[in-house]
Amino acid sequence: MTDPSPEPADLAALAAALRALPPSLGPVRLVAVDGYAGSGKTTFAGRLAAALGGAPVLHLDDLATHRKPFGWVERLRAQVLEPLACGERARYEVYDWVAGAFGASAELPPAPVVLLEGVGAGRRAVRPVLAALLWMELDRAAARARGEERDGPELADFWADWARAEEAHFAADPSRPHAGARVDGITGRIVGSTLSEPFQVVLTCDVARI
Repeated sequence: MTDPSPEPADLAALAAALRALPPSLGPVRLVAVDGYAGSGKTTFAGRLAAALGGAPVLHLDDLATHRKPFGWVERLRAQVLEPLACGERARYEVYDWVAGAFGASAELPPAPVVLLEGVGAGRRAVRPVLAALLWMELDRAAARARGEERDGPELADFWADWARAEEAHFAADPSRPHAGARVDGITGRIVGSTLSEPFQVVLTCDVARI
């Protein structure tokens, strides 16, 4: 399996462009990393966070559940977006995929750049509070093959269910057309960018509603 491995110069340039954007959520520049499951989002977000000097990353897998993989909008709004919009530290419950229930909690500081990583991170309900949306450019079939290879045959049924939910989500609410930058899911290189034209809506503490 090939990991996306962007050149340091590419990451440095992207990090600089993101830091230069106006805040979109109180003092925070909220940046989404979206794409199909298995497209390399988590790996790329980790490398981008490092290039940003240790930017915090919220993984949407921590908010999603087995029954409602895309039913996390209200949890995201109440537990994360509203506190960040007020310049406060967010505290959110983390879903345990083994136990099938929310258990531990985690915190997210109102850093200058915060990364939101996961399938649907750039969905319609979230876009108004984003400074930028990055899309991992890898087609659905290739991303699924990578994910199944990574997770092994014991999760084949999970992947079948997930693929149906993912397809339905993106059919109704596509993220890719709204991306300000696209990242090659194989090489990690930036393959297209309009980050000089950021989202225009800037939300603050008293209007953080999605």
